[in-house]
Amino acid sequence: MRIAVAGATGNIGSLTTAVLRRDGHEVVAISRSQGVDLQTGDGLDDALTGVDAVVDAISSPPVSAEETVAFFGATTAGLLAAEQRAGVRHHVLLSIIGIDKVEGNAHYYGKREQERLVAEGPVPWTIVPVAQFHDFPAMVAGWFEQDGVATVPPLLMQPIAPADVAEVLAEIATGEPQGRYADVAGPDPQDLVDMARRTHQARGREVKLVPTWSGPFGASMAGEVLLPGERVRIAPTTFEQWLAGQRPSA
Repeated sequence: MRIAVAGATGNIGSLTTAVLRRDGHEVVAISRSQGVDLQTGDGLDDALTGVDAVVDAISSPPVSAEETVAFFGATTAGLLAAEQRAGVRHHVLLSIIGIDKVEGNAHYYGKREQERLVAEGPVPWTIVPVAQFHDFPAMVAGWFEQDGVATVPPLLMQPIAPADVAEVLAEIATGEPQGRYADVAGPDPQDLVDMARRTHQARGREVKLVPTWSGPFGASMAGEVLLPGERVRIAPTTFEQWLAGQRPSA
């Protein structure tokens, strides 16, 4: 199959591209570095020529809710319109578990708008809600770290390895549209604060973590809102297995 990956140079996009190529598919990388700009539409029609399916793994910069909604709205609408012109038969959207239950998070506002456009759009679709990645806690701590101290939210999640996400997206992209797919998560629930602490230890770093609901991760994300629902697909890689691959930075 000829499959396009939007956000092909990002974390999940690059992994998905590698899985698809490993399995013998022709991959079209949609990114500005490849001469395709989703915000302006430059190069998009040419890139989608002959494409059977599109995996949308784009992300937005950390901006306000209004700017995030505008970004996802414009890029998604433009991508879907180009897919319709090209005769693309399947749009696969990478989304996040629990975004419909959370208020006040700018990124989630944008993802909800993205989901709405895909579900109401002209191209047959599959939306894949995925748990937070194994490297997410340390990344969050890094956003707020100052002088060896980081404020982090005590989120409960069921994290997943990025490589497992790529395998699922590649599998779905080569099949038929399924509408809203099952939640996709890792094997075990985890606490973000503990995950960040253990990741720092594995990488040889000392960071004091201060649990708090201040900042972009408010109390609406407390409890089980980020855990998968009853309809769930469990990916194989545990946090402990992923952690074993972390090494102290030089």
